[in-house]
Amino acid sequence: MRSLILLFLLSTSYIMAQNNPPMNEIPAAPETAISGNIIARMVQGLGYRYFWASKDLRPEDLSYRPSKEASSTFETLEHIYGLAQIVRNSATSSPSIRPVNNPPKDYIVLREKTLEYLEQANTLFLDKTEEEVAQMQVIFQRGTEQYSYPIWNMLNGPLADAIYHTGQVVSFRRTTGNPIQKGVNVFIGKTKE
Repeated sequence: MRSLILLFLLSTSYIMAQNNPPMNEIPAAPETAISGNIIARMVQGLGYRYFWASKDLRPEDLSYRPSKEASSTFETLEHIYGLAQIVRNSATSSPSIRPVNNPPKDYIVLREKTLEYLEQANTLFLDKTEEEVAQMQVIFQRGTEQYSYPIWNMLNGPLADAIYHTGQVVSFRRTTGNPIQKGVNVFIGKTKE
C-alpha cells in the first residue's frame, strides 16, 4: 500500500512539474527596479517567448528552412541554446566555451535545457545591485584563449539575439501551419488556455 501511495505522489509531482514548467509565464514584477531585476525581467520575457515559440514543434516544423542557405528551425533552436548558455554564464562571469560542445540533438532535451539555462539566469540576476551587475563579465573561451567583455555586451548581443531568433521560430512554425498557441500574451506574460 505504501508503495502505491509513494508511486501516486511521485506521479502527481511529475505531472504537476510538467504542467508548470519554467518560463511558461512571467512572474509578478519585482518591487524594485534595480539593475539585476531589470536584466532578470528581460530574461523572463525571452523565456516566456521561447517557451511558447518552441512548444509542440513537429518534425516538419523542426526541419523547415526558408531557403537552402538558411538555418532550419532545429538549428535555430540550437543557436538559442548556445545564447541561453552565454546569458546564464554572464550572471556568474563564467566562461562560455565556443563553439558549443555537444548541444542536445533531441528536440525535447534541447528545449528543456534552454529553458533551464534561462530560468537559472533569471534567478542569478534577480536582486543584484548596480555594483554587482557592473562587476559581471561576458567571457568567451576558445581553446586556451579567453576574451572578456562588459555585461552590457550580453544585453545587446546574446540576449537580444536570442529574442530575435525566437521570433524566427514563431515565423517558421506559422509558415509550416503550426502557429503558436492562441492566448499567448507577451505584454501581460500570461497565456489564456
